[in-house]
Amino acid sequence: MSTSVSNPATSGVQTDWQGWYAARRSRVDQAISEHLSAEKGRLASHSRLPEAVQYSLGKGGKRLRPVLILECCHVCGGSDEAALPAAIAMECVHTFSLIHDDLPAMDDDDLRRGQATNHKVFGEALAILAGDWLMTDAFVVLSSDKIRAELSTKLVSALSQGTLGMIAGQAADVEGESLPGSPELVEYIHAHKTTRLLETCCQMGALCANADEQQVAALRRFGQHLGLAFQISDDLLDYGGSTAALGKRVRKDAEASKQTFPSVFGIEQSRVRARQETEAAVAALGPFGERADRLRGLAQYVITRDR
Repeated sequence: MSTSVSNPATSGVQTDWQGWYAARRSRVDQAISEHLSAEKGRLASHSRLPEAVQYSLGKGGKRLRPVLILECCHVCGGSDEAALPAAIAMECVHTFSLIHDDLPAMDDDDLRRGQATNHKVFGEALAILAGDWLMTDAFVVLSSDKIRAELSTKLVSALSQGTLGMIAGQAADVEGESLPGSPELVEYIHAHKTTRLLETCCQMGALCANADEQQVAALRRFGQHLGLAFQISDDLLDYGGSTAALGKRVRKDAEASKQTFPSVFGIEQSRVRARQETEAAVAALGPFGERADRLRGLAQYVITRDR
């Protein structure tokens, strides 16, 4: 299998890749809307907590992580219905991380997805609680009696480990602001803060399809390389992108003296590394043949996106 990156606009079944991705995002949005409606009873309270949760979880975004779960399940022979609980749980964890990441104690951001950040609308205390609720709700979703017990245990374990890795990466990111640029440290931060959850998405999607160990391992490798390519691309967008396209403040990493690929390795070497990681991600999909063409499109999207 070639390690070259296929173009989602021109390669075989991916002719209408953008239309496919829009449809998958719409399916995820629908599932999350239904989930929030079903959660009204648990969220009902004498506060604006329901609004704060809805504000961040219901507004969307790329929905890359849940789409990745659905497609990894698909390439292993599973169905959307089997993977949607995991997709919802993952987006809850991702949204919790964004709400907390934007807080003044962390990145102190006022803009996310083109709108005011959660704490700017609801205050810091309620934003923290909304994030807490979302993280907890993710594991409630995976513990549902609608999921067979053996699968539930595996999904809870995978998401727990992925979330712990993400938090460790975030801690290293915060602490790294006071340290000189370090290749070892930036590799650690990227491998944990972003990559761990994308790897977990691929693992959870495969588990939902009852995939064998070899399939799970191959998709985890895909997720590892995809995650690094995604974060390096994010670093480059922060350096040279626009607030209008990204929907968030740019050049904030340099202002905060963050450990990023461009700051440590330079712009050109960062672009080279992003391409290398994308090619490695595509190579990991070899055992799946044409079934994984959509995932190859996702790999290409990660390094060509402008937001």
